[in-house]
Amino acid sequence: MRIGLLQCDDVAPELREVHGNYPAMFETLFQRVEPTLEFRVWRCQDGEIPDDIEAVDVWMTTGSKHGVNDDLPWIEPLCDFVRQLWQAGKPLVGICFGHQLMAKALGGEVVKSERGWGVGISFNRVQSRAEWMEPWQPGLDLVVSHQDQVERLPAESQILAGSDFCPNYLMQIGEHFLGVQGHPEFTKEYSRDLMALRHDQVDEERIRMGKASLSASVDDKLMAQWILNFLRRALSRRD
Repeated sequence: MRIGLLQCDDVAPELREVHGNYPAMFETLFQRVEPTLEFRVWRCQDGEIPDDIEAVDVWMTTGSKHGVNDDLPWIEPLCDFVRQLWQAGKPLVGICFGHQLMAKALGGEVVKSERGWGVGISFNRVQSRAEWMEPWQPGLDLVVSHQDQVERLPAESQILAGSDFCPNYLMQIGEHFLGVQGHPEFTKEYSRDLMALRHDQVDEERIRMGKASLSASVDDKLMAQWILNFLRRALSRRD
């Protein structure tokens, strides 16, 4: 499977030497599950928006320190590209910023949550079991780093998992779009270092709780498998 990665940010220079950049994180995670996957990267944050939706088999969108409502010149063209994928039935998976981007592009609403920052590990209940959720388990626990959330869903959306803190955590739109607020590609070590880097943005108590949560296990590999299952199912429906 050829995956087009829509890169929307870089890892901070202070953390890049230890943790690598976002494309490497995605490749490391997904190739643990399926070593034959091929990735091609478009640096959307530099204005590099793909001009051919068929350049790869499926698409993924990374997270970003930016918000989808920020007035940046590349965000609206990327929304346009997301709408092209939607109209063509092309599979897309959005991670964090990408999850919010697909919601906004298709008519939903993203807001800065009054609940504040989500950091560390988020613990979520699966509310609706999809057939691609194999192997099955009723919870989905992933690293997070966000303050924006999807508030209003676009048409044809179904919420599959969430929590009191983030109700719209895992969202399927139609049969070929999937968004998740968590970061399966983030390691717990990167989460810890990112919290330390953002100590002036996130309140001290929230960071303390976030760091304490890192003692729990994460479902990174499981989520990667679910995503690949979803993408293969979406591709089979498009054929």
